[in-house]
Amino acid sequence: MIPKEVMKMTKEQGVKMVDLKFMDYPGMWQHLTVPISQLEEDSFEEGFGFDGSSIRGWQAIHASDMLLLPDPATAVMDPFTAAPTLSLICNIVDPITKERYSRDPRNIAQKAEAYLKSTGIADTAFFGPEAEFFIFDDIRYDSQPNCTYYYIDSVEGQWNTGRVEGPNLGYKSRYKEGYFPVPPTDSMNDLRTEMVLVMEQVGIAVEAQHHEVASGGQAEIDMRFNSLTKIADSLMWYKYIIKNVARKHGKTVTLMPKPIFGDNGTGMHCHQSLWKGGQPLFAGNGYAGLSDMALWYIGGILKHANALCALVAPTTNSYKRLVPGYEAPVNLAYSSRNRSAAIRIPMYSPSPKAKRMEVRFPDCSSNGYLAFSAMLMAGLDGVQNKIDPGQPLDKDIYELGPEELKGVPSVPGSLDAALTALENDHEFLLKGDVFTQDAIDTWIDYKRKREVDPVRLRPHPYEFVLYYDI
Repeated sequence: MIPKEVMKMTKEQGVKMVDLKFMDYPGMWQHLTVPISQLEEDSFEEGFGFDGSSIRGWQAIHASDMLLLPDPATAVMDPFTAAPTLSLICNIVDPITKERYSRDPRNIAQKAEAYLKSTGIADTAFFGPEAEFFIFDDIRYDSQPNCTYYYIDSVEGQWNTGRVEGPNLGYKSRYKEGYFPVPPTDSMNDLRTEMVLVMEQVGIAVEAQHHEVASGGQAEIDMRFNSLTKIADSLMWYKYIIKNVARKHGKTVTLMPKPIFGDNGTGMHCHQSLWKGGQPLFAGNGYAGLSDMALWYIGGILKHANALCALVAPTTNSYKRLVPGYEAPVNLAYSSRNRSAAIRIPMYSPSPKAKRMEVRFPDCSSNGYLAFSAMLMAGLDGVQNKIDPGQPLDKDIYELGPEELKGVPSVPGSLDAALTALENDHEFLLKGDVFTQDAIDTWIDYKRKREVDPVRLRPHPYEFVLYYDI
């Protein structure tokens, strides 16, 4: 869609307001809403001014003036506003130089796609994230100098089998047995379907929705794969839609990787493939039907996995999910079909177009623009340097003995360790000026000061169980 078509759309839809959406650096949508009278064809080139100093991870106060430049290709009617509202995703530019802002995550994603084309290796990188989330009925939390707590509740929670509900009808999914039960045990089917229908309303192609493994309302809705920036745009709509549909029904959604102790966490397995001239490049005669390029791409992901974790599993809570010895794919190996490996080669279809690899350690707390860009850059580094991924591991990793497991590396054990890995290994991200040194340094500094330190400075409630009577 071009600006002229957007202006025509506003008249046809009776638009009253225009919502300008953009990303902060950690990965949450921000917005500014203007009356339709403020939108003209020139607005797509001249932009809308705003103060960038209050956006997380962005400008200093002395250089705070910035411009929102709407992308006409993203025009869609917002499904949740009372007044007819046109939604536009924006790119961020400097008002003086008109240069794209280096810390705008969408800019980084678009530079990653441009770099891919410049290499001649491929012209399109497809990503298909499997985003999981929890739907809760109540959430309360607080942290004070003398107390801290959180309290989660869900009508589906196994912990509520004995609760007086007037009446309690049972049908609470057992821990780790929430995968694919039919209603009434799956009480969220209609809610997830409404989420799917709203996604389709804004142009997102959805493949399936289902209950996930954990008790307490864990869910998954699978979007059809798309090119890097487009699927990152869709992931932001995905998060916006599931939260707002849930709120409409008096429920709340979280994409935290590990909100519930003792049950499965929430991941975001990322399917990836490279194409050129409309042809898939990952199909071949190698292991699991892969091409040499696909295997080298895997080699790049495995080589840079520790650094990638700082961007694809970027919260302290991510490492409550990525714990060795449990079901999370912490072991840096690849395998066909084996879901216990960090990288899996899906074997659903023999078609070359379906050949892809799946990175399983990312989670939904990540900024999709940054996460997908970083994985692409790691994979391309593997292709450019023909990095051998080693031998596949087709055994069940969780059944390996200590001697066998000793040779299998694993992801970092904490966000701080992942950030250290990124400090030591980020040259692959700087190629083509996709990530700038400033963008990487800002990410590391923000995460350490705003997340790592605040968590490690506070006593944990379970420490009182362990140590109060020492």
